[in-house]
Amino acid sequence: MVNLTVKVHNKRTLKEYRKSLRNNSTAAEAELWTYLKNRQLENRKFRRQHSIGNYIVDFYCPEERLIIEVDGAVHYLKEQRESDKERDEVLRGMNFTILRLKNKDILHNVQEVLLVIARNFRNQTSPLISPSLTKEGDRGW
Repeated sequence: MVNLTVKVHNKRTLKEYRKSLRNNSTAAEAELWTYLKNRQLENRKFRRQHSIGNYIVDFYCPEERLIIEVDGAVHYLKEQRESDKERDEVLRGMNFTILRLKNKDILHNVQEVLLVIARNFRNQTSPLISPSLTKEGDRGW
């Protein structure tokens, strides 16, 4: 039986770390946030540096159960790829959709990135993901 009293979102123990991450965003995270904040993308509410369980995700849309991770150079490392894979499996097991985007795609083609995000909203008839931007599992690195 699942204990529904356990807090899953924004645990207090992670509050300071979330705040630190928000105050030290990467250039790609800051760029993407300018388009996601204040319900600018199809009137969807996004949160940044939101914790789910013991994980802090870059962006989270509660009504879509959509997690967006912005991946930079550290995600090229084998250890980090393995850690990301485990983390993604846990979050998918909690019924979240995970979309991984590369820094360079956000910085060089943000409009296409926004289309990819919008195409992953549940009310879309056929969610499409551009393989050049993201692939769950094998990211083509």
